[in-house]
Amino acid sequence: QVQLVQSGGGLVQPGGSLRLSCAASGITVNLYILGWYRQAPGKERELVATINSGGSTNYADSVKGRFTISRDDGKNTVYLQMTSLKPEDTAVYYCNARWAIQYWGQGTQVTVSS
Repeated sequence: QVQLVQSGGGLVQPGGSLRLSCAASGITVNLYILGWYRQAPGKERELVATINSGGSTNYADSVKGRFTISRDDGKNTVYLQMTSLKPEDTAVYYCNARWAIQYWGQGTQVTVSS
């Protein structure tokens, strides 16, 4: 059974930082494109960042320069380091592993508020 288990997230003040983690089991992620998506209330799920098996990254314009995606294939884990957080970053964040088929994490709430 494939599982992507997320950790991290929570409430942070504007300008603060958080790190999200997503650990996969049941698959070996080294061939997968790993990514983070988010969904704010009343909005569609949107891409935040992806990283391919070679380490190349792609970011949404809204998070460039503030968020960093990374992967540790030895730990079967993908990370999202978020800095300079803004209230508009508030959303449920989902990790994703995509190859021949894609899998989703359970989602974790990130709230940026003073």
